[in-house]
Amino acid sequence: MVSQETSTLAAAALKKLAMNKACREAFSEDALFFKLFEPAAQRYFLAANREALLPKLQLLNGKGYALSVEYVGEENADPAVVQRFVDEYLASIQPFAEAGLKPQLSFDLSAVGLAVSQEMAYKNASTIIAAAAEHDLPVMISMEHASAVDSILEVYGELAPAHANVGVTLQAYLHRTLDDLPKVLGYGRKIRLVKGVYNEPLEVALPRGDALDERYLHLLRRVLDAGVPVSCATQDPALIPRILAEPRHAANLELEMLHGVQPAVLRRARETGVPCRIYAVYGGSWYLHFLHRLAESPIEILGALADFSDPSRVVFGADY
Repeated sequence: MVSQETSTLAAAALKKLAMNKACREAFSEDALFFKLFEPAAQRYFLAANREALLPKLQLLNGKGYALSVEYVGEENADPAVVQRFVDEYLASIQPFAEAGLKPQLSFDLSAVGLAVSQEMAYKNASTIIAAAAEHDLPVMISMEHASAVDSILEVYGELAPAHANVGVTLQAYLHRTLDDLPKVLGYGRKIRLVKGVYNEPLEVALPRGDALDERYLHLLRRVLDAGVPVSCATQDPALIPRILAEPRHAANLELEMLHGVQPAVLRRARETGVPCRIYAVYGGSWYLHFLHRLAESPIEILGALADFSDPSRVVFGADY
């Protein structure tokens, strides 16, 4: 049995690797790391491109799951790279609709221009959200490092009044979320509640543990009491039963889990009638996503090594 201390240190190490600029710059399809671990990463990301993505989304949707889709990208200050990212989202909307799918589109504002300016992030996000609304697709703004929260909430504050199909992610571990919540609730838009994955100092955020679980449930109750739709996005097998034990209106709460992470847990929840959503990612830049998945549950490293040893273990959709 791995101790909690070892698990915590392993998670911190994986997060440092994920955010290490030199590691990310060295990552490419020709890199040794990519070639070695792509089979294992296949468990957590769906496809390298949109064409390969669509049939997989249809399979999961056919099993009764709602879907969120993210095209993986990273913070970028190059306007040309940002525009390519925006163009991918805009190009994906009609094919999704034509395939009979209505996934929730998710992205970081840093991927659509926040590293350049808030104005660019607002303009690009607004363009995607408006295009998605034409096909009745919802959009979820992701949350990022604590240092970016003010900017993200300012941009969201401009987007939410104008777009009924946009929601935002809040991180329970940030102390400030207790104070941010009332204003966000005031918009009446969907909230995606997560624990939080970035390394933040104790004066900014709670560490994983009982106190964080209690805060998560406290925030959840406040959202439900306000009658605002909420997606409980967590892979924590101990927290999930407590979430589902909360008095709730079924239309206002769903359980969301990342694709490939404990699919049997999500399947069992769906079988009991809980609305369930799979968060799916696609694209070639899976480095950050893969390491964050391992960091959230370092025991998954053993599974990744097993997948590396025997890629046939990864059978898409089998456990859902």
